[in-house]
Amino acid sequence: MRRTAYEMTSEQEIEQFLGEMSFGTLVMQGEEWPYAVPINYVYHRKSIYLHGSKAGHKMEAIRTCGKIAFSVCREYAIIPSYFSDPLLACPATAYFKSVLIRGRVVAVEDPAEKADVLGALMRKLQPEGGYSPIDPADPAYAPRLQGVAVLRLVTESLTAKFAFGQHLNEERFGKVCIGLRERGTESDLQTAALMEKYSGRCPFE
Repeated sequence: MRRTAYEMTSEQEIEQFLGEMSFGTLVMQGEEWPYAVPINYVYHRKSIYLHGSKAGHKMEAIRTCGKIAFSVCREYAIIPSYFSDPLLACPATAYFKSVLIRGRVVAVEDPAEKADVLGALMRKLQPEGGYSPIDPADPAYAPRLQGVAVLRLVTESLTAKFAFGQHLNEERFGKVCIGLRERGTESDLQTAALMEKYSGRCPFE
């Protein structure tokens, strides 16, 4: 059963999450089975961009099928059952953010746009620098830009779930927050803060 309490509709929140992450799963219809590819991406100018070889099974599947799905997710914390119930296993869960995009893929052919996208990807994955700027006029980059495939996802539908205990009653909500803070990892403290943010509740007031 889908919990509507977890649905995220804020464009700002979704864009921030997509901008923070750098890894997703591209799903296409294969010849016999669905085909899923873990892949780096960059969220740039309000679009998701991928890159890779112009040849291979992935590109052939994209050309053949046309329609794709792309999923980005992050698990923030495992929530053990005993945080809120000393006996039952049922409350055990995980808190996470996920975005599912359905649409199609468009190949980017313009060298300047390719350079812009790949520059954004490098800034994402290698923020410390250590490379020459990607310039389509640079003879060292020009043939490489010609040889690489850059793909832009055209979104036809997008759904997002940010699950941080929004459905819990006050007692269980407070117990889970306390459990996270007592366990005390950096991710636990971040998760507790997100619980409060997305539910609008603070159990320690």
